[in-house]
Amino acid sequence: MTNPTEHALPANSMVESHEGDFGCSVMDLRKLMELRSSDGINQINVHYGGVMNLCRRLKTDPVEGLSGNPADLEKRKQVFGQNFIPPKKPKTFLELVWEALQDVTLIILEIAAIISLVLSFYRPPGEENKQCGLPVSSPEDEGEAEAGWIEGAAILFSVIIVVLVTAFNDWSKEKQFRGLQNRIEKEQKFSVIRNGHIIQLPVAEIVVGDIAQIKYGDLLPADGILIQGNDLKIDESSLTGESDHVKKSLERDPMLLSGTHVMEGSGRMVVTAVGINSQTGIIFTLLGASEGEEEEKKKKAKTQDGVALEIQPLNSQEGIDNEEKEKKAAKLPKKEKSVLQGKLTRLAVQIGKAGLIMSAITVLILILYFVIDNFVIRRRPWLSECTPIYIQYFVKFFIIGITVLVVAVPEGLPLAVTISLAYSVKKMMKDNNLVRHLDACETMGNATAICSDKTGTLTMNRMTVVQAYIGDTHYHQIPSPDALMPKVLDLIVNGISINSAYTSKILPPEKEGGLPRQVGNKTECALLGFVTDLKQDYHAVRNEVPEEKLYKVYTFNSVRKSMSTVIEKPSGGYRMYSKGASEIILRKCNRILDKKGEVMPFKNKDRDEMVRAVIEPMASEGLRTICIAYRDFNDGEPTWDNENEILTELTCIAVVGIEDPVRPEVPEAIAKCKRAGITVRMVTGDNINTARAIATKCGIVTPGDDFLCLEGKEFNRLIRNEKGEVEQEKLDKIWPKLRVLARSSPTDKHTLVKGIIDSTVGEQRQVVAVTGDGTNDGPALKKADVGFAMGIAGTDVAKEASDIILTDDNFTSIVKAVMWGRNVYDSISKFLQFQLTVNVVAVIVAFTGACITQDSPLKAVQMLWVNLIMDTFASLALATEPPTESLLKRRPYGRNKPLISRTMMKNILGHAVYQLTVIFFLVFAGEKFFDIDSGRKAPLHSPPSQHYTIIFNTFVLMQLFNEINSRKIHGERNVFAGIFRNLIFCAVVLGTFISQILIVEFGGKPFSCTKLTLSQWFWCLFIGIGELLWGQIISTIPTQSLKFLKEAGHGTTKEEITKDAEGLDEIDHAEMELRRGQILWFRGLNRIQTQIKVVKAFHSSLHESIQKPKNQNSIHNFMTHPEFAIDEEVPRTPLLDEHKEENLDSPKAGTGVLLLDGEVTPYANKNNNAVDCSQLQIVASCSESPLHSLETSV
Repeated sequence: MTNPTEHALPANSMVESHEGDFGCSVMDLRKLMELRSSDGINQINVHYGGVMNLCRRLKTDPVEGLSGNPADLEKRKQVFGQNFIPPKKPKTFLELVWEALQDVTLIILEIAAIISLVLSFYRPPGEENKQCGLPVSSPEDEGEAEAGWIEGAAILFSVIIVVLVTAFNDWSKEKQFRGLQNRIEKEQKFSVIRNGHIIQLPVAEIVVGDIAQIKYGDLLPADGILIQGNDLKIDESSLTGESDHVKKSLERDPMLLSGTHVMEGSGRMVVTAVGINSQTGIIFTLLGASEGEEEEKKKKAKTQDGVALEIQPLNSQEGIDNEEKEKKAAKLPKKEKSVLQGKLTRLAVQIGKAGLIMSAITVLILILYFVIDNFVIRRRPWLSECTPIYIQYFVKFFIIGITVLVVAVPEGLPLAVTISLAYSVKKMMKDNNLVRHLDACETMGNATAICSDKTGTLTMNRMTVVQAYIGDTHYHQIPSPDALMPKVLDLIVNGISINSAYTSKILPPEKEGGLPRQVGNKTECALLGFVTDLKQDYHAVRNEVPEEKLYKVYTFNSVRKSMSTVIEKPSGGYRMYSKGASEIILRKCNRILDKKGEVMPFKNKDRDEMVRAVIEPMASEGLRTICIAYRDFNDGEPTWDNENEILTELTCIAVVGIEDPVRPEVPEAIAKCKRAGITVRMVTGDNINTARAIATKCGIVTPGDDFLCLEGKEFNRLIRNEKGEVEQEKLDKIWPKLRVLARSSPTDKHTLVKGIIDSTVGEQRQVVAVTGDGTNDGPALKKADVGFAMGIAGTDVAKEASDIILTDDNFTSIVKAVMWGRNVYDSISKFLQFQLTVNVVAVIVAFTGACITQDSPLKAVQMLWVNLIMDTFASLALATEPPTESLLKRRPYGRNKPLISRTMMKNILGHAVYQLTVIFFLVFAGEKFFDIDSGRKAPLHSPPSQHYTIIFNTFVLMQLFNEINSRKIHGERNVFAGIFRNLIFCAVVLGTFISQILIVEFGGKPFSCTKLTLSQWFWCLFIGIGELLWGQIISTIPTQSLKFLKEAGHGTTKEEITKDAEGLDEIDHAEMELRRGQILWFRGLNRIQTQIKVVKAFHSSLHESIQKPKNQNSIHNFMTHPEFAIDEEVPRTPLLDEHKEENLDSPKAGTGVLLLDGEVTPYANKNNNAVDCSQLQIVASCSESPLHSLETSV
């Protein structure tokens, strides 16, 4: 380890060395990192005496890294800070309580209860009661009258319970997700050199002075200065808003900033600033991690949305809602919100309107009846001393009205969605699905198409070279080294060892007798394995030519599809080794080595012959063919930037066939997808024959099928017009039959996904899931309805753009995600079926009871209890049903399928008929049947009657048994199937039953209950169990015969969307309803978005920390806010070879640049692809001041 000696430091550093003996302070480094390009270089050279000197000051070795001594690391953390940004504090329980109290229905109830409480203490003298036309109370009623306050107090108490339950739910969800997020953080690692060894270190452990290895696809975890780099290009749009990639080199611009993406190349950097001292951290501190953020969001929301804030639900969640909107809005124009949320919002609004109308009518009828009865029919005068008594009556009517509303509005609906999604997400972790956006989980259940990568997803991503073509000979097994000329062998070994990322290597197996471990790029590992099989050592070559000696590296990217490395020859001149897809490299070869290792000319006809005799046979066996070539430059140094002239006139050394076996479980998973009505398409960069062979092995194509397998070029030719623009009609002819797209570029993948989503062929809009692992897959992942990124092979950029991360990179996990998605949908439907039955019955009972008997048979407190069990507990019980394989035996529901099917409607109405019959019988004839006093028309403050207690008890028990019926929604007869697999369900049903016994027996006045005899209890139970028998009768009636039944909860039709959503970037069903005269304060709608705090509270946290630790506002959190919408109208220029020159410095027109959140924006106007500033969610590109753009973007 190089310890700086005193005299090695420039004089001025002695002043600062008090900073914990380091040659520079935190502030010096912060100032240094704020400089860019030439300013930065000047500062490093003048002030620090070059990068190497800076490393010496930081007491680190540019090659060996830090020693890893714990005391040294601790000291660095104290002096320079730790690599994490302190999280925003979670909401306290009290804040959550306050939020739950904001609910307007509850506020109205509280006010009514307080008025009722105040008035109950007013006692008019007895004789005046006669004048007021009220019955004179008998002495035994006095005690009851004294207890008049109980009802008001009980309502308040119930409100408190509801609020606490809601707050507790939110709090526990937050806790769950923080736990989940901490797990994710621990898994996020970065390559750092310590003591000469490359180790994977958790991002939070990185300290100033560490030497970090950076490569294509990384998200930089800290600020640093480049020590050595190969062809490094960085996307700094997250910080600057500039979409052009910035070239980084020691001579031009060595400053690397946290939160930016490596788009090409590789290198090493010395870490100079971490955590709150890094550029991203500084911006966070500027904004103030929490308050500033909220304010910023609100400001941004106002400017961004065009629609002002008054259409937001009246809730303290506005800021968060807007963040949600913004996140969604960036998902490209006219893209619908989650299917389920759209349907639920519409349904909730409709139910809310109905409930509001019913409750208003109830109150009106009660007041009119009272007024007409007292002042018109009986002709009583209105006496001033009687006013409080009349008001007491009016308050009672008002409470009844509110009760009807409380029961009508299904507040439990959003809770059910939340619980169901949160439960699924937790369980999906075990199935190797890490869900980053909650709605992706539910959207997956509707998926109709999956566009999957081949490598690693369908195959094992354990590559091995199994065939080779060297010196005119096709070896079907690996040849022995003696069979090859030493000269050729030497070229193969050097060509592979030097021309592959030095991060790719083969390590000894973890277990005895296991396979060697492949680290890094799997294709390169296969080639390195080939070197080992040839009994050669690639380490020796790499030690001889370390990374610093590589003269120029053209790293692999999706446009080149090849990698080349240039080294200086000892004898003078340069040699370039190239490797890449065989047809691409062979096209650039004009010579080839023969058996003796002599160079022979290689003409077009030789190439065609080779393709026919070698490459096609290999490919048809499912092998991936890679060509290795070289070129010598002996006469002077060429212009390296002129890539097209450098990468020609190559000499072919060998072609190898790499096998990547299909995962054994994949064919069965694909068969399941087919049964479930999901089409699987393979999109791969391999050649057509390899792709077809693998697709056949997987079962994606079966022999004799009329399906298309196309290459990228052919695909583009078929779908584009003369101008090179994609035409939807042409694409519509292709995609329904397309099963394999080979040799495809990322743009092709994006075009295909976009084409399928936008297509109007077929009655349903397709819901597309896409898998991707590379940085270039970002646009397609973002465009898809659900993007799956690979947890093992995936780059940070791909993960950032995805909705779900597959922690095992396995296709079967996608099938599990489909199963869970469908289960979420079914859970919500089960809950809906149950909830709506309760709603219909309770509303009708309260309404008719109030109109006929001037009093609701179900009291306010009882209704609140019913509401509590119906909402909170039932949503818990029905939303946690585990999925079964049978879910995969039906076709996807599709976007327009109503939430409430005919069968469900039959069940809801059927059970409502049974319950209403029973309750009305009990209300009007119950006292005769049970031989008890009638509870009808009881005066104000009269004691609870057995009559009405029986009605309440029967009602609750019927709901309880109907909850069991609701477990099945497709008309199955056995409602008990698998009931013991769901322990939560059993616990909830049992718990509710016990609570009901306690309420009836000991609830007394607050619950308006009185004790019941054993025989009365048995009758109530008998009627409840009747629900199960009635359920069997209902399922006997064929649904087809009930043509008059309407479905409810449809998705939005296309016409409505286009009509209502003109000028909107994204379709939000809630907002459309709001515009049609939304009832602003109605509870269900608020909760639909706001109660899913799971998403909200962790939006940032889950989102980023999945990428890198640490905690909610992790450095990478910065990545997740600025978002750009792609300007879909821009014509996409096909990727033509002629553009290559301009491509070297500038990205290609028509491909997208990945921004922080994996959003895409057309490249800055290289080919006149104007980025419309109005479409950008942040002002970055259009704003002059970089700081302004930064603030807006966080």
